[in-house]
Amino acid sequence: MKRILLPAGGAVLATGLLAAGLAGTANAVPDWDYDTLAKDAPAALDVAEFWLATNGDANNLAKATAYTHETVAASKLSAGGGYTPDGKPGIVAPIGEEKKSSAKVKNINLPKTIGKVFFVDSEGKFKWCSATSIQSKYRNLVATAGHCVYDDKKNASVMDNWVFVPGYYQGKAPWGVYAGKTAYTHYDYSVYNDRDRDYAFVTVYNGVHVGAGKTTQVLKSEYTKFEGKKYIVEKTVTKDEFEAGVVKYGVNGPYQSKPLDPEVATVAKPADATYGNFKDYVLGKGPTAGVKVIGVPVTKAEFEAAKALKDDLGNGAPFNAASAPVSISEAEYKQLLVDKADGKFDGTLAEVKDPNDNKTVIGWTKQQYFVKKWVSVTIPTKYWVETYFIVEGFAKDAGRLGDNVGGQGFTWNQKPEQTVFVFGYPALPHPDGNKAYTGVTPKWTYGKTSGKVYVSAAEKVEEHIGLKSSFTPGADGGPWLAKYSNAKRLGYVNGVTSLFGDQDKNGRYDTITSPYFDGETAAIYTKASAVWSGKIVK
Repeated sequence: MKRILLPAGGAVLATGLLAAGLAGTANAVPDWDYDTLAKDAPAALDVAEFWLATNGDANNLAKATAYTHETVAASKLSAGGGYTPDGKPGIVAPIGEEKKSSAKVKNINLPKTIGKVFFVDSEGKFKWCSATSIQSKYRNLVATAGHCVYDDKKNASVMDNWVFVPGYYQGKAPWGVYAGKTAYTHYDYSVYNDRDRDYAFVTVYNGVHVGAGKTTQVLKSEYTKFEGKKYIVEKTVTKDEFEAGVVKYGVNGPYQSKPLDPEVATVAKPADATYGNFKDYVLGKGPTAGVKVIGVPVTKAEFEAAKALKDDLGNGAPFNAASAPVSISEAEYKQLLVDKADGKFDGTLAEVKDPNDNKTVIGWTKQQYFVKKWVSVTIPTKYWVETYFIVEGFAKDAGRLGDNVGGQGFTWNQKPEQTVFVFGYPALPHPDGNKAYTGVTPKWTYGKTSGKVYVSAAEKVEEHIGLKSSFTPGADGGPWLAKYSNAKRLGYVNGVTSLFGDQDKNGRYDTITSPYFDGETAAIYTKASAVWSGKIVK
């Protein structure tokens, strides 16, 4: 078992990825970390709507493509040595197999637990990986690759709008869409990008089916109480209509108003303007309502020319005597030099020299000049009436993930050389361009895992287990199932596809790898499997 340790006497601060998940002694390194995906039910509903809403076009599920940023490994992975378990083997039964029963299980082509996880990556692209439902206390857990949840190569946080869609096929979600609530992974993966821990367990909310729904106009009070999808339509009205609406419905009714940004226009000097009320006009409180006088910055030359105007209270006349130089910092001085070159500052700048040493600068000043400008200032008001709508039946609760599709078991510290079935949605072409898979439907591959560990320095891998397979990227995140029952379509998750290798260098992928699931993996799974998530809609 490999473990990355903190340097003695030091600490490493994890930024941008996760919040540490264990409290303990100052030097303790936790096994698990976690991060929040959709923080609450309204946020989760927004995520579901993001993927399923059509707007007359294909939904975003159908627009997503296989995630490639993390999955293209080196052409050849080194193999050698062997993996040593860090404890006794362990096992958790699949959903429905907790107690042995003679009841028959319906024979289906592939496990209902298999599906795709969809997300928006750090570049804003719609992507997907493979995943499976897995046993948990609240039947709400998904197992996949860590890089299908966290964008570790970009040092970003969790992917946006993360959902799991079991049984996905060409834009359809037969069992509903399950928005992720909390993601759990290994501390070494989240902080150090250690790909030997490239796995994640994600709790999901109850699934939802999203449809057109029934739209109904309601009162404002009903709109406020409604917790589902709702919206407001605004219609502009006159001031008279607004005032009549307030009388009828009250100040908290659908008729609304708000002041807009002031509108300023140049006007002639009021006939009643004098030296005696000039200061009142500066404050906007002169005899002529709505009119005030402001100072407009000009250059020194323009200021001097303005002195020649006969009407020293009119537009363009000096606002007052030239202001005295004002001390400023060196930083402001340098910025104003730039602004002056760009035409954004009209004043004068100067360096203050030491009187005893003309070469030494001891300060900086600015001097500004202003002329009068008479303006009218009006503050327009917007008046409108709101109409309130709720959409009932837009989203329906699909129930818990495990109740709908079941959940695979979980096992750890198993011997590496054992037969496993691997499921996923391979999609991308081989390195030579041959495209053997489409990613439309799930595929399976099986065999005995290698007794050697696989190493890739480029991918920070030292202890992966491997399997001969022609799977291509798109299948990453898919489960490796030990003790798989072909009749029941149930097994035990003992790995997830992480990397793809071309061992004989013929331009075709021939090997897939997975992190080895040990006792530390079990600790993270145990933590995630006991976390409740709940419903999105009632």
